[in-house]
Amino acid sequence: MAPGLLLALTLWASSLPCGGREAAPTQPRVRCRASRYPIAVDCSWTLPPAPPNSTRPTSFIATYRLGVAAHGESQPCLQPTPEATSCTIPDVQMFSMVPYVLNITAIHPWGVSSSFVSIVPEHIIKPDPPVGVYLRPLPGQRLWVQWEPPQSWPFPEVFSLKYRIRYKRHGATRYRQVGPIEATSFTLKAVRPQARYCIQVAAQDLTNYGESSDWSLPAATSVTLGK
Repeated sequence: MAPGLLLALTLWASSLPCGGREAAPTQPRVRCRASRYPIAVDCSWTLPPAPPNSTRPTSFIATYRLGVAAHGESQPCLQPTPEATSCTIPDVQMFSMVPYVLNITAIHPWGVSSSFVSIVPEHIIKPDPPVGVYLRPLPGQRLWVQWEPPQSWPFPEVFSLKYRIRYKRHGATRYRQVGPIEATSFTLKAVRPQARYCIQVAAQDLTNYGESSDWSLPAATSVTLGK
């Protein structure tokens, strides 16, 4: 931690009222995700509610460094405001197993607490869901499905995604799944005539880093399939 920051936190702590014993500060619970890989890593955190008699908002100091060595140079994790509960690590170093160490320091009205999180960007890749899922019935008991990569994924032509499709007839209890496939369209065959289908698509990094996205918003056939 930088000497200036340490001094500021010390002065803050020394200025707290001493009339009574306050509850111990609670550490922020931090979650990071690389849905915009390799542009940035986005992190957010939560705290329990402040005591009812608290009059000042909690602010945060968010910094990160590359590597676990304590002497590494710290950089600001970009926050919209000091009170914001999220920040962004820009310009991710790709294909490096050297972790980023994120430090979130919460300055409460009743004390100070910090959380440290170690991050390897490739391990926390999770794209947002695909968008624009579109269905069209085709002759011969087929259903054409098309979608677009998540808008937050910056370079789909370079950092490719693969997709899984799940679908079920209206009234059915279980989904069937197809994939993974690298295209952004697929033709489902042998679907039942005079049936309506509900379909969702999920995306994942092509090289299996991280985890799959959540499922897209469901899309359904606008007309029943003809015979």
